Amino acid sequence: MVYYLLALIVFLIDQGTKYIIATRLELGEQIPVIGDFFLITSHRNSGAAFGILEGQQWFFIMVTIIVVVGIVWYLNKARATRRLLPTALGLVLGGAVGNFLDRILNGEVVDFLMFNFGSYTFPIFNVADSCIVIGVGLIILDSLRDLKSGEEITEVSEVKEVKEGNE
Repeated sequence: MVYYLLALIVFLIDQGTKYIIATRLELGEQIPVIGDFFLITSHRNSGAAFGILEGQQWFFIMVTIIVVVGIVWYLNKARATRRLLPTALGLVLGGAVGNFLDRILNGEVVDFLMFNFGSYTFPIFNVADSCIVIGVGLIILDSLRDLKSGEEITEVSEVKEVKEGNE
């Protein structure tokens, strides 16, 4: 399936960029890309997003296994007519497996994308994190789209019932 290919591409880009950062930059080293706004920064994270649950590797490993199994199951069951949800799941799958491999091999994840907004620094992240967030956003969008189409179906049914009742 094309969605597994997408997941593989995400995984390879994620692992390739992490390898470059881990082998070419010292921990804490920064390279400005756009002034102080966007920097490539060598950082390690043994927690989840924003450093929460630091050191809970087994928890992350178990959750990731459950999520990956669920995504693979769904992708194998998904209808061919739907494209947005399987694409979103492909992004999440590739990102989840990328961070999973880091946790298994190193006990931590390589993060390197750093953005500063004035005095606020957004937590440093990586390609896998980006794909997971984009994928989750697309899942939400797909769900909202389903809700909207469900409302339209209900409205059409109500109009049809009213017309039939008037005849």
